[in-house]
Amino acid sequence: MRGTVLYGPGDIRFEDRETPRIVEPTDAIIRIALTCVCGSDLWPYRGLQPIDGPTPMGHEYCGFVEEVGSAVRSVKSGQFVIGSFVTSDNTCPNCQYGYQSSCVHREFITRAQAPMLRVPLADGTLVPTPGVPSDDLMPSLLTTSDVLGTGWFAADAANVKPGATVVVVGDGAVGLLGVLSARQMRAERIIAMSRHEQRQKLAREFGATDIVTERGDEGVKRILDMTKGFGADSVLECVGTQESMMQAIHCTRKGGHLSYVGVPHGVALKGEELFFAHVRLHGGPAPVRRDLPKLIDFVLDKKINPGKVFDLTLPLDQVAEGYRAMDERRAIKALLRP
Repeated sequence: MRGTVLYGPGDIRFEDRETPRIVEPTDAIIRIALTCVCGSDLWPYRGLQPIDGPTPMGHEYCGFVEEVGSAVRSVKSGQFVIGSFVTSDNTCPNCQYGYQSSCVHREFITRAQAPMLRVPLADGTLVPTPGVPSDDLMPSLLTTSDVLGTGWFAADAANVKPGATVVVVGDGAVGLLGVLSARQMRAERIIAMSRHEQRQKLAREFGATDIVTERGDEGVKRILDMTKGFGADSVLECVGTQESMMQAIHCTRKGGHLSYVGVPHGVALKGEELFFAHVRLHGGPAPVRRDLPKLIDFVLDKKINPGKVFDLTLPLDQVAEGYRAMDERRAIKALLRP
């Protein structure tokens, strides 16, 4: 089998790798139908997150069950399944609280940009669809594995309510699907912060009512001008930089809610500044497994079409071009077909 491996900054290779096999009785082997490049993959690709030698890549996936371990009960060979980017037993206290991404037995999926994938803790991680979905629905189903699940968590963690004013910081796929999620939660005003025309257009398709192109202090001033000086009820931080986090905090009204789902890099919050900001913060790695059945139903019922975030489709063996296109902002999100 061949799969994607990152060797260093800008050095993505598609090369021979060991074909996955059942290791534990709770494992399943998935034949990948679709996978993709995630915005978080760009951090190590750009050299902004260290790696320890050649690193297999990919954590978003959907496909067909090829084989299951002897202890697996909830999925079987031949089923089409979607799984979270982090495994969970779905039974430990953290899972029962609804935070499966902090399962005491969690493992992060890192080898999904390949034709086959081993998924540990299959019973608690994978969700089968009723029958085999049509090809046109598969890209949207793939988004539920991470990027839609993360956008949904961002809106939920920011306490988006009907009639709310929402600001989304970040116009990558997670931010765009945060817009879609806020619309599904019936926010009245959704302000997307974006400088990119193509992404602005998609944000409006997903439900944004306003676009703000300014960043940093200028972006904050614009949001305050639009909200009578008070800020937004809910702010979704979907980037993970110091600038984006401070921009998000300062765009939130007193007593408002701020979610942060962008993997943080170099983010440091001053205690006194945070103390007087008077905002509620909640975030972290999205507990995708919690919302996966609901989001799958939304897609199958055609209530949403999150697959629109894929604006570049490539054969899996051209994965390096997918990374380059996203790194250069020529693509929002690259879909990969084995």
